[in-house]
Amino acid sequence: MSEKGVKREWRFYIDDMVGFGEKVLSYTEGLDQAGFLNDDLTYDATLRNLELIGEAATRIPDEVRQRYPQVPWRLIIATRNRLIHAYLGIDEDTVWSIIQDNVPELLEYLETIRNESKVNISTENDLFD
Repeated sequence: MSEKGVKREWRFYIDDMVGFGEKVLSYTEGLDQAGFLNDDLTYDATLRNLELIGEAATRIPDEVRQRYPQVPWRLIIATRNRLIHAYLGIDEDTVWSIIQDNVPELLEYLETIRNESKVNISTENDLFD
């Protein structure tokens, strides 16, 4: 099914990013780096969700990205590109660091964005009541 002609609200991409980030943390919970690297299914699923975080980030409008400069949007997208195009040259230490450090921090930022956007929607709806 094609998305051609269908414009999806950017807030849904934030929700997607949260969901993908939660999967990354869920899949790797209780693992150390060696355990992660030795579990092919977990490794592949985790990398796929990291890619999807980056893909969803490409759909966030520039004005939203500018409103939230604490989110490293360009780095997230660049990481997605690196994971997709350099599958044989992925630095395992970097991936593990992203999982352990960057994803939890990103989820905090995304929750803030989500909460603020809900307030904005509520305020917009109040104007029409």
